[in-house]
Amino acid sequence: MSAHESMEHAEHAEHASGSNKKIALLIAVLALFLAVSETLGKGAQTESISKNVEAANLWAFFQAKSIRRTVVITAAEQGKLTLAAADEAQKPAVQKQVDDWTKTAARYRSEPETGEGTEQLAEKAKHAEHDRDEATAKYHHFELASAAFQIGIVLASATIITGMFALAYVSGILTLAGLFMTGLGLWWPHLLHLH
Repeated sequence: MSAHESMEHAEHAEHASGSNKKIALLIAVLALFLAVSETLGKGAQTESISKNVEAANLWAFFQAKSIRRTVVITAAEQGKLTLAAADEAQKPAVQKQVDDWTKTAARYRSEPETGEGTEQLAEKAKHAEHDRDEATAKYHHFELASAAFQIGIVLASATIITGMFALAYVSGILTLAGLFMTGLGLWWPHLLHLH
């Protein structure tokens, strides 16, 4: 091998080494972004599950209160029928019971002090469902971002092995796509409908 060929070979090896360092840096950055998107995704997934359970519990409480309210309304209606047939001595006691049942039914419908009336429970359940849907939308974006980062890592790694720098460019594009999806998940989770 001539001196000229040796110099050319050394320059080529140095250029490849510099390129490999850049690709390694790209892989490290992609791994960082992947870790962030995975962490955000797990947090959103946990929030979604938690809010789903909360909504289900609130709707179950709503149903229980609705059943109790229906029972009390039925008792009040039955009491009104009893009142019509009652003798004068029983009428005040029956009327008092009908009034108590009617007040209880009204309280079961709306109880702003405790937030446990059916109206308040339905509102809380709808709010929990909204929060669940928000967290689910975020989760979907973070999952897509993670996939973009993972594929980017694979392509960047393949660049080192194959020397095909087009793969590094595609990896860079996937990095931008992953960042875009992460941004959507953080700030505009309903901009794209992914579910």
